[in-house]
Amino acid sequence: MLIKKSNDIPSSEITPKPAFLNRRKFITGAAATGAAIAAGLYLRGMDGNEAEAAGTKLAGIAKSPFSVTEQPTSFKDITNYNNYYEFSTDKYEPNGLAANFRTRPWTVSIEGLVRKPKKIDIDTIMKLAPLEERIYRHRCVEGWSMVIPWVGYPLSNLLKQAEPLGHAKFVAFETIFAPDQMPNQKRDVLQWPYIEGLRMDEAMHPLTILVLGLYDEVLPNVDGAPLRLAVPWKYGFKSIKAIVKIKFVENMPPTTWNIMAADEYGFYSNVNPTVDHPRWSQATERRIGEGIFAHKHPTLMFNGYGDQVASLYSGMDLRKNF
Repeated sequence: MLIKKSNDIPSSEITPKPAFLNRRKFITGAAATGAAIAAGLYLRGMDGNEAEAAGTKLAGIAKSPFSVTEQPTSFKDITNYNNYYEFSTDKYEPNGLAANFRTRPWTVSIEGLVRKPKKIDIDTIMKLAPLEERIYRHRCVEGWSMVIPWVGYPLSNLLKQAEPLGHAKFVAFETIFAPDQMPNQKRDVLQWPYIEGLRMDEAMHPLTILVLGLYDEVLPNVDGAPLRLAVPWKYGFKSIKAIVKIKFVENMPPTTWNIMAADEYGFYSNVNPTVDHPRWSQATERRIGEGIFAHKHPTLMFNGYGDQVASLYSGMDLRKNF
């Protein structure tokens, strides 16, 4: 039997503390979902409701000047290695478990401190602004990373529809609560539904996008269909999936991972290689698709987007406000 020393174990294989504490409960229900996993379903060309979403080609996609020039991670790797705790705490299981997740009908509520609260259906959202391909670095807090060709448009295009009031300082987001489709929402792995938040200037920043696709196709279920965020200078858990509610608020909103482990996951969660996670270093990352023994990449401050976003945090102590 091969026994690994702790410093030999990739951080991407380390289970987060809240998931570890709930793992026994998760295993109890695993048999019920085994058949879906064994099917090994991919997300292109599915039947039924899902056919009108994942796998559908998107037309008229413009190339964005905000894209990085690095080689994108393959579609297969992006859709088969995920953190999607609503379906599983394992990184490989969500692909099969999410295959038949229903993304139509779908409505997003925009509410709170706005002049024009509204509910917008996903098909209207898809056509709200010209679609762009944004090739972004994606950095996960456990130490793995990808380069992902998202398709979407700046989140600000959607937020401006509701005309936020001047005293709205933050934007809160909420994922769908659908325990009949998301097996882990029947368990207390996390507090459900998943919630996240951004400061207003972060939400309105042109790098923050509403994601509707991957490569040139409608967003796959496993990557947060029908719509999610991509906030590329922050750790991946800030880019909330399967959004159904957006609320403008005056005070900093609670967020799921900050509730679960405030000493490990702060509100800002900017990628900062000088601030270690309490259980591992954040100084390097392993790029998915390059193999477990591939050279580790040095983690870049703000994930390499410092020229665009560092000014948002002028005067802040980024070790305290992590």
